[in-house]
Amino acid sequence: MTSSVSIFVKAITVGAALSMTAGMAFAGDVSTSAIINGLKPADSTVMTRSLTMDPQKLEKKSRETVFINSVRNRPTRSLSSDEREQLQSLTVDKPTINLEINFDYNSASVSEGSMSAVQHLGEALSDPQLRGSTFTVSGFTDAKGSEAYNQGLSERRADTIKRVLVEKYHIPAGDLITAGYGKTHLKDEANPESAANRRVQVLNTEVQSSTAQR
Repeated sequence: MTSSVSIFVKAITVGAALSMTAGMAFAGDVSTSAIINGLKPADSTVMTRSLTMDPQKLEKKSRETVFINSVRNRPTRSLSSDEREQLQSLTVDKPTINLEINFDYNSASVSEGSMSAVQHLGEALSDPQLRGSTFTVSGFTDAKGSEAYNQGLSERRADTIKRVLVEKYHIPAGDLITAGYGKTHLKDEANPESAANRRVQVLNTEVQSSTAQR
């Protein structure tokens, strides 16, 4: 339990980055319902009215949709740094959660104790309340190690989460966009090697999923 290979989820921060919703912090494991609440989009009626009244917001939404569709079904490693940063910029005003998931040391395998967090994520994304959206799954590492190595490791970790979600929870692969950020965007900048930086971020892009478009 005290080794460098932790086998439990230490913490989760759930932040619905919406103008009327404050971020919430949870200690320890997190429930499926908490993930659902963190990723639920804004009320569709309010959102539609807002877009109708503000042409700039409507244009921004249109640009985001075009961008999301351009990176859908792309291999994680194929995303350029600009594309990754554009995805990350969506977290400013979209429903987002940060799961502190521990992986086996120097590995993309989820540690045994963290599988419950992945299970809750799979259950949440399978819920009807979240059906119809495209999600991004982003991997991050701590600052230990080289930039190139951590970039590759973060990409493999994002791919691992996506594979579990697709194979075990039957989330359509086209509805999950994966990205790796290595040791950039540290959650705990004061402690760059902290486990808090080894996280998986899930974002509801609020763009209609490929499944919903059929």
